[in-house]
Amino acid sequence: MNTIIDILIMLSQTLNMIVIVWIIIGLLFAFNIVDPRQPFLYSVYDAINRLLAPLLNPIRRIMPDTGAVDFSPMVLLMAIWVFIRILVGLGPY
Repeated sequence: MNTIIDILIMLSQTLNMIVIVWIIIGLLFAFNIVDPRQPFLYSVYDAINRLLAPLLNPIRRIMPDTGAVDFSPMVLLMAIWVFIRILVGLGPY
């Protein structure tokens, strides 16, 4: 059972880092630090966007419209952190 909890914690932390990388790349594009037409970075951003879309779309439907600012990644990060805390509470740590 402890092994399963450890694997779930590692997967959650990996998802956490993927969300943070996606946010950083999006900010780099938004502030024109990096050209969005750069093929490699855009393909990484698009792949992560497609990976996170099933997780972010339900959150976006629930949250009120705030205009240009999207708070759904922050809500997803908080949900991941809560999930990790619950898993840590289940383990013998």
